[in-house]
Amino acid sequence: MEEYRAGYRILVADDDINVHQSLNTYFRREGYQMISAYDGQEAIDHVRKSRPDIVLLDIMMPKMDGLMVCREIRKETNLPIIMLTAKGEEFDKLLGLELGADDYITKPFSPREVLARVKAVLRRMHELKDSGKASHLVVENLDIDMSAFTVKLDGKLMPCTPKEIEILWTLANNPGMVFSREHLLQSIWGYDFLGDTRAVDSHIKRIRAKLCKEGNGWDIKTVWGVGYRFEIGE
Repeated sequence: MEEYRAGYRILVADDDINVHQSLNTYFRREGYQMISAYDGQEAIDHVRKSRPDIVLLDIMMPKMDGLMVCREIRKETNLPIIMLTAKGEEFDKLLGLELGADDYITKPFSPREVLARVKAVLRRMHELKDSGKASHLVVENLDIDMSAFTVKLDGKLMPCTPKEIEILWTLANNPGMVFSREHLLQSIWGYDFLGDTRAVDSHIKRIRAKLCKEGNGWDIKTVWGVGYRFEIGE
């Protein structure tokens, strides 16, 4: 059995008890501990008290909806968030990504699909933090530490999500190279992403809003019709 599986805590925030029952069966088989929340406020409380490793977050919940919860979580932590969205809620999907969600799964879904997504995220987090590939990169005033999953700008720690850090690392570690949206989806999400390339655009938008400013000495350029390039100024 792969050691990275043992002991991980998964917070499932959804007001449908059937979702909890079906997912819990699959998670327990993998050695995961599932924590249940049935409304938005309970989800935030569990994030603060139980310290889960990943959150599955339904959009439609009592007290606080999933988008509000996502916004609140991102004020405090960069733990991975997967949104659970109803079929056809395209606006909610994109808004969730812009608020800091790493991914989304459309309902109705199979527990096996959710398990595959969770395992992919946890595996990638484990590999990036603990493998020899994890490293440290400094470009001008930008400092990326993949072992700690942190980003600093001008020496100040910046609140970035895991996917934002991975995208930034990929681009900054290959200055001048153009990465297509499809390539970024395949290499960073780590599996056959079921969404579309707008997920990449949403993450790039957030990275730029947080980090890109005059005087950096570097920038993330859009290559129209292709993707993105990290460019270091002369």
